[in-house]
Amino acid sequence: MVARVIPVDPFELVVFGATGDLARRKILPSLFRRFLAGQVPDTAKIVGAARTDMDSAGFQTFAKDAIVEFSPLAASHEAQLAEFLKHLSYVSIDARGKSGWAELKKTLQGDCVRAFYFSVGPGLFGDLAERLHAHGIVTPKCRVVVEKPFGRDLESARVLNKGLAQYFAEDQIYRIDHYLGKETVQNLMAVRFGNLLFEPLWNAQFVDHIQITVAETVGVGGRGEYYDKSGAMRDMVQNHLMQLLCLIAMEPPSKFDPDAVRDEKLKVIRALEPVAPEDIVRGQYRAGKDGPSYAEEVNDAKSSTESFIALKAHIANWRWNGTPFYLRTGKRLRARMSEIVVVFKEPPHSIFGADAGRSANILTIRLQPDEGMTLQVTIKEPGPGGMRLIDVPLDMSFAEALGETGTEMPDAYERLIMDVIRGNQTLFMRGDEVEAAWAWTDPMIAGWDKRREVPQLYHPGTNGPEDSLMLLHRDGRRWRDLEA
Repeated sequence: MVARVIPVDPFELVVFGATGDLARRKILPSLFRRFLAGQVPDTAKIVGAARTDMDSAGFQTFAKDAIVEFSPLAASHEAQLAEFLKHLSYVSIDARGKSGWAELKKTLQGDCVRAFYFSVGPGLFGDLAERLHAHGIVTPKCRVVVEKPFGRDLESARVLNKGLAQYFAEDQIYRIDHYLGKETVQNLMAVRFGNLLFEPLWNAQFVDHIQITVAETVGVGGRGEYYDKSGAMRDMVQNHLMQLLCLIAMEPPSKFDPDAVRDEKLKVIRALEPVAPEDIVRGQYRAGKDGPSYAEEVNDAKSSTESFIALKAHIANWRWNGTPFYLRTGKRLRARMSEIVVVFKEPPHSIFGADAGRSANILTIRLQPDEGMTLQVTIKEPGPGGMRLIDVPLDMSFAEALGETGTEMPDAYERLIMDVIRGNQTLFMRGDEVEAAWAWTDPMIAGWDKRREVPQLYHPGTNGPEDSLMLLHRDGRRWRDLEA
């Protein structure tokens, strides 16, 4: 079952790189789900564009196969899938040449919202933007969506921003980060700013520390060539984990408005203190029973690229002074899990005595695999024998709480694509925000390059390098265990 939602205005969406992996796995299945939800109007056009020599019928077959493979809803909605495919057409196009552009312009004739999804490498952003303008395809109602990686350092990010700014205004550019489309991430703002229970406690006076974890069980696989030039810092910390950090730490915006929210996120990034070398741990997975080592997967025995990183960050402002933020992400770890853990301080004085035990409230926000929140509270252990304190969870799974057991939660791309059509930039990164994130990240990368540091090896199926555990142990804290 897919919930009915408010329809959107008619639109034309051009997906550049439409035969690529992202389009196959995410974009096309997400659009089909939005069709089932009533958000693809009868007049909507979805145009695939790529170098692949294919006609519209071939692209519809390609899209059907992708949707059947990646959307469980396809099997029970065969008639609707056939109707959805009628919205799709295809243009074979040369991003750096002349072929296909006249045909694309001819295909797009509606006076409606027009969006261009650049599901291609950043090296093609400028070429696509230039040719869209040169051929008169851009309209005042147009928007452009660009995928990460948005540069590999501050300098390249500035070049990309400048290149797009030549042809599009900032309010037309949507830098997509699918983590911000997750239901739980958005609920984080609702929990913080919609409930008086949490916001008064959301500061250094009451919060001991915060952990942000994005763990994967898979290796780099077919992404080896890209990943070895990127590493965990560029691939995950600079964007995904940075965005989660901003939403956790930002001040309440004046209103739920795109620029108001992004202004507060930018303040957080600019308040981040430089990270000392001893507060960074980099790792690289060894070979294991179920797969090769990182070096074998990228075919470089001397690779010094990290597949794991953990670090301790501090935010230099009144709200968070003295409260550490521990970030970690890695591949081939014990479990696939993304979560934010807010550990509150213990009560300043226990009335129950030392034998009762002491504990702290912990709010855990799960992003995957099961979206939801758990609040750990302290109660008396049942039974005779005096006052003994134990921790119990108040658990809220979104699927169960909202009566959606057995159904899929909406994919992040579904919401984000529809937000592009609506013109809502709240969940998209602004250009200055991207540059500020690189300005914080670059010195760390330059530091370990200068020191010629080699990542520590770790065994697959573990929590990562031993030193990452010590990052918290030396502060008298510990990571929350990775659990499937």
